Amino acid sequence: MIYDYLIVGSGLFGAVFAYEAGKEGKTCLVIDKRPNVAGNIYTEQVEGINVHKYGAHIFHTSDKTVWEYVNQFAEFNNYINSPVASYKDELYNLPFNMNTFSKMWNIKTPAEAKAKIAEQIAELDIDEPQNLEEQALKLVGTDVYEKLVKGYTEKQWGRPCNELPAFIIKRLPLRFRFDNNYFSDRYQGIPIGGYTQIIEKMLEKAEVKLNTDYFEFIKENPDIAKKTVYTGAIDEFFGFKLGALEYRSVRFETEILDTDNYQGNAVVNYTAADVPFTRIIEHKHFEFGEQPKTVISREYSAEWKPGVEPYYPVNNVKNNTLYEQYRKLADEREDVIFGGRLGLYKYLDMDKVIALALETVKKELC
Repeated sequence: MIYDYLIVGSGLFGAVFAYEAGKEGKTCLVIDKRPNVAGNIYTEQVEGINVHKYGAHIFHTSDKTVWEYVNQFAEFNNYINSPVASYKDELYNLPFNMNTFSKMWNIKTPAEAKAKIAEQIAELDIDEPQNLEEQALKLVGTDVYEKLVKGYTEKQWGRPCNELPAFIIKRLPLRFRFDNNYFSDRYQGIPIGGYTQIIEKMLEKAEVKLNTDYFEFIKENPDIAKKTVYTGAIDEFFGFKLGALEYRSVRFETEILDTDNYQGNAVVNYTAADVPFTRIIEHKHFEFGEQPKTVISREYSAEWKPGVEPYYPVNNVKNNTLYEQYRKLADEREDVIFGGRLGLYKYLDMDKVIALALETVKKELC
């Protein structure tokens, strides 16, 4: 059988494309190298808790069309992301808001907080920031930077802040109100029952093959489909012929604990440099769980290397320039559609992936 589309990767981009193409009567074969569908948003039940196996995913969007689209596949709860930062023996609310500033400086009013930050920025006398450290200091001052930005950022990128380019941090939002809601998007929540069900429903009309490597599969089945939708790494697709793009990866240590509540919050960031992991996720709190046990995941940011799962691109000037060369190669392949974070080499939130997939499939099928 020759399919209309071979879709490589069963994450959000591939699944949305398969669902929409299936509605139009197109035949789709979806392959994934993992043993499960849903890509990085895969959730699995452990001790009655929906565990985000490949890292926490909190759905948020201001796009009403995307919100209504995803809600046809699952009911979403009213979870609001309100992370906590742990720095040595101190706890702070995120994002940086009046709760943060009140705890840090024992102040009460927005005017006091603004004055404190302005005073610290003035003392630094940074004109044109030459690196991420100077950029962050110019935005938030010394205290917020040292306690809540520096260590976390260096762990996340695997490099000292003064060696990272300034443009990585274009802004650090400061909220001069008592508001711990991390996102400002109108629509937020977690699907009740986890994300996997969403992808399974999207793929109901498609044929799915798991534990299947694209490059091996296509050698044996070169004419399996009229067109390919590829959501893997674009440089790998072209055999790294122009050189390898850089990615960051994440390693997880997950364990079951014999307690009903380990940290009292779904997300706790560890911002001190001497703590090796970036954060701890307690999965039950995403769905307000009351199970007798709990499941936590420690997240360790890591440099990507071949054989390791790439999670997000390193969008500096060097890599973006190289990607543009790969994009030109991609434009020449009328038989292949590239999509998703890795195929487009962009750090995309879930709602943006869905919007791009809908736009792509509409253009393809119109």
